[in-house]
Amino acid sequence: MAPSGRDRWISAFLDAQAAERDAARNTRLAYGRDLIDFSDWLARKGGGFPTASRADVEAYLVFCEAQGLSKPTRARRLSAIRQLYRFAHEEGWREDNPALRLKGPGASQRLPVTLSETEVTRLLTAAHDHGRHPGEKLRNGALLELLYATGLRVSELVSLPVAALRGDPRMILVTGKGNKDRMVPLSTPARAAVTAWLAFRDAEEDRRRQEGKAASRFLFPGPGAEGHVTRQHFHLLLKDIAARADVALEKVTPHTLRHAFATHLLAGGADLRVIQTLLGHADVATTEIYTHVLDEQLRDLVLTRHPLAKPEGKA
Repeated sequence: MAPSGRDRWISAFLDAQAAERDAARNTRLAYGRDLIDFSDWLARKGGGFPTASRADVEAYLVFCEAQGLSKPTRARRLSAIRQLYRFAHEEGWREDNPALRLKGPGASQRLPVTLSETEVTRLLTAAHDHGRHPGEKLRNGALLELLYATGLRVSELVSLPVAALRGDPRMILVTGKGNKDRMVPLSTPARAAVTAWLAFRDAEEDRRRQEGKAASRFLFPGPGAEGHVTRQHFHLLLKDIAARADVALEKVTPHTLRHAFATHLLAGGADLRVIQTLLGHADVATTEIYTHVLDEQLRDLVLTRHPLAKPEGKA
């Protein structure tokens, strides 16, 4: 259910930007100011975030241009609005993203950061070895194996019910944005990691029951009010694993591993519609961004590895 009031919309969105996308503090502050301005404009028109339409967003951009705002500023405001509604869509607060297909004023679309297969392999290896005790290592290995094998959103990953993984399934049912269900297959390494983690987790749950404590319904229990590992905790955990794996920290977030899942599938020949289904995208246009990522990688490969692509002056 969508929260009431613009402040809760903005604060929830900015928290997710910090936890899932590693957005810098100045970026979050700028987005916050942009969204407050958009909200004030909507309020003067008798609307708000929950009801804004594509026409409203377009009219607001015209208003910003009339105010004399620069192209970069208008592009940033559209980016803030688009990302706010993408977050709201993923959370099930909106059925659509009214800013999805709008183009910024002279701004090129920013391609998502992704990871190479070698970098992902290093991250997975490091995850299995990272932890204060064997149980944490099993949990961390299962978290990353599942994320890369399925391309789940981080909120979907940390809140997985343990019942969904019982019986060593080949596929799991995931409840995504808007409470929409989809089936996602598991890789052999992910199934092995989950099986090992479940054995440890169940033993710990038995011990907790003997102490009179309630058992957790989540695959990855946590001590907080949510009852499972939080998005913020997982984000920080990924940074520690990235440092151990010697992968650039700025490249590693839960979302870049989701991007890696999609990009590597596409590079391996997977159909775009299949990837759309696995990611839970409502619109294939959202999935198409990965074709641009792959095109850029192939272009760079030709420019750097082709035998005729030698620097001038070298034989």
